[in-house]
Formats: sequence, structure tokens, C-alpha cells
Amino acid sequence: MKQALDLERPPPAFARILRPFQEFVRLEASGGIILLACTIVALVWANSPFADSYVGLWQTRVTFNVGSVFELSKPLLLWINDGLMAIFFFVVGLEIKREVLVGELASFRQAALPIAAAIGGVAAPAILYTLLNAGGEGAAGWGIPIATDIAFALGVMALLGDRVPTSLKVFVTALAIVDDITAVLVIALFYTAQIDWTSLLIGFALLGALVAANRLGVRRPLIYALLGIALWVAFLKSGVHATVAGVLLAMTIPARNLIDPDDFLRRSRNYLDHFEAASDGGASVLVNQDRQAAVHALEVATEQVQAPLQRMEHALHSWVAFFIMPVFALANAGVSLGDATDAGVTNPITLGVILGLVIGKPLGITAASWLAVRARIADIPTDIGWKQLHGASWLAGIGFTMSLFIAGLAFGESQLLSMAKVGILVASLVAGVVGWVLLSRTRAVEVVSVEG
Repeated sequence: MKQALDLERPPPAFARILRPFQEFVRLEASGGIILLACTIVALVWANSPFADSYVGLWQTRVTFNVGSVFELSKPLLLWINDGLMAIFFFVVGLEIKREVLVGELASFRQAALPIAAAIGGVAAPAILYTLLNAGGEGAAGWGIPIATDIAFALGVMALLGDRVPTSLKVFVTALAIVDDITAVLVIALFYTAQIDWTSLLIGFALLGALVAANRLGVRRPLIYALLGIALWVAFLKSGVHATVAGVLLAMTIPARNLIDPDDFLRRSRNYLDHFEAASDGGASVLVNQDRQAAVHALEVATEQVQAPLQRMEHALHSWVAFFIMPVFALANAGVSLGDATDAGVTNPITLGVILGLVIGKPLGITAASWLAVRARIADIPTDIGWKQLHGASWLAGIGFTMSLFIAGLAFGESQLLSMAKVGILVASLVAGVVGWVLLSRTRAVEVVSVEG
């Protein structure tokens, strides 16, 4: 009876206060909502009478040194774009590795449709942008419209509820992951400054040490964190963009669990039986050695049934969604609209980004998907139709985070960056609204055959 009464006891006041925030965090759309809020704050701040403080804050120099042996000094903006975003890319790398091992990219048949869609969704925007900017001052920005912001895309889908089948969300997620792989390769190959080969060789030596740690069965996150920080510094000094180190580090994280699910169930039941048998009239676990031992053994088993990759991805996901990406948006989305639109939205850079994201993305994704199905290379899921896939392809035109990131690499702090930012913001807004409208009108579930 006492146990039943305890269960019915109202939660403490602090827990009641936290509950609405915990519910908000559980929503798929919540990360996108915070990202949108930070974008609006950045735009308002950058176009307010306090615009100088916006620029000044992100240009504040932050220095880290270890005596006279090592010093790293950068503006706050670069600590965010090179440092925090390396963690973002690390989580992206973990997602890529998981999808390749056990997810939608684990087999060719499963992966064929999102891979084909991603290829079309990368090629078409890049071609459209290049047609408008080839040989001009904006030519380096061809990589800006190639990527998809998965947080915003899934956020819009979440707002539509059960009108969006789970298989469509899976398709968009797999598509975005292939997009991310392409974006990482583009950054590494085409947006790399002059290479310092000594630092790069040190980086690859550290990468070898990480691979060796994996092969030797090292599972402690601290080891990978320390070697990962050293890897990041080496890549930062090498000229290859430091965020690439995040993806490479993710590839070395162990994805093996030490015990299988059946063994975990057997052990857990045994430990719980020991816990129950060690009862001594409800005394606190703090003074019951047998119960403490059972709880500790259960913790160990819980850790062993989860791969380090799984634990790290779970631990970092909220930090990325609710801190790193919003801070990145706050620091990068602010653009003086008056200065940026002096040349008009029809300037080649702005227009190239807009056309790439709102025309190239949906056209490339839909056409490539249709060709893959017609060629019998891939199958479209039976519970989604072409109208739904086309609506989702518009959401893939929300480039935002990765587009802003690549724009910064392409144009640095020049006026061209402001033109690109305007294009990204306009295109992402248009793509999101059109995608939402199209998907909101696809109530009926269509079944599409290969012949159809």
C-alpha cells in the first residue's frame, strides 16, 4: 500500500516546472523551432541600431594557450564555425556510420532510392548555380545549395503529424545523410586552403592511433575525446577544414556491443532477482551492499549492450540540436538586409542560391528518384506516392545550416557572403512553405508500382 501511495504522490515543484520544457525537447520539431528563433533574433539584431554590437561580439578574440608551448587565438565566430561545428560534424559522422552499418544505407536495395535522390539533389542545384555564376566572382559558391538541413525538414514534417508516413521521414533522413556525406567531401576537396603537410601527417598518425584503439577494444569515451581534440588541432593547422576531423573521428568510434540482447536480458533478470532477494525491510540502497552490487552489475550490463557509437550519439544529440546549431545560426544568420540587397535579389549569387535550392533540389530529387524506380534500381515505399515524395523534395531545399557553413568557406567575410546569406534565407523559407503546403494536401495514401 505504501508503494502505491508513493507512486500517486505528486511530483516535486521543481519537477512540475521542468515538465513543460522536457515535453518540448521530446518534440521532433523543437530543434527546428529553436533554430528558427535564433535565426530571427540574428536578423533583427543585425538590422537594429545595435548592429555594431552583433558584429563586435562574434569578432571578439578568444585565446587558448598552454604556457608558451601552444597558443590558439581566433575570433569567437571561428571558434563556433571551426570548433562547435566540429562536434556537429562528429554527430553527423556517427549518424552516417550507424546508417551504413544497420540503417537505411546498410544494403544497396535499401539505399538505392535515397542515394539516387541525393545525387540528383546535389547535381541539379550545383549546375543551376554554376550556369549563373561560371567565371564570375561568385563561382566558388557552387557548393552552397547542395545540402539539406535535416532539422528543419523533419521539423516541418513533424508539424504535419500523421499526414507524413514514417517511411517518408526515413527517406528524407537517409537522403540528408547522403547529402551530408557529399557536403563533407566537397568541403575537404574544394574548400581547403593551402595544405601544411607536416600537420596533415600528424593528423593521419592520430587517426591511425584512433583506429588502433578501436581494433584493440578500447571503449572509454575519454580516450577518443583526447585523441579527437588532438586530431582536430592537427587538421586545423593543416589547412584542411577542421570540421572534417569530426567526421573522421566518428568513423573510428566502436559500433560493437560486448553482449547480445538475449545475454543482456538473462543477466538483467538475474541481477534484479539478486536485488529483490537482498531486501531488508526497505532500507536505503546506500546501506545495502548486496543491492548496491546488483545495481552496479546492472549498470555494467546496460553499458555493455550498447555500442559506444550509440551512447555518444544519444548523449550529444540534444547538445547539437538545442545548443550548437542554434548558436551557429545566431552567429551566422545575421545579415544586414539593406546592404545585402543593394545589388538586388537578382544578382547572380543570390539568384543562383535561390534557384539551386527551390528549383534544383525538388527537380533533381524527384527526377532522379523517378529514373531509379523506372530503371528498377530502386523501389519507392508502398505507403508513399510521388506527390508526397515531391513535397518532401521541396523540404530538402531547406539548406540553411550546411548552406550557411559552406557559404562562409566560399566567401569568407566579403560582401559576397551577405548576398549568399540572403539567397539561403529566402530559398529556405520558400522551400519550407511550399513543401508544407504540398504535403498538407496529400491526405490519401498512394500505392505506386514500378510500372506506374
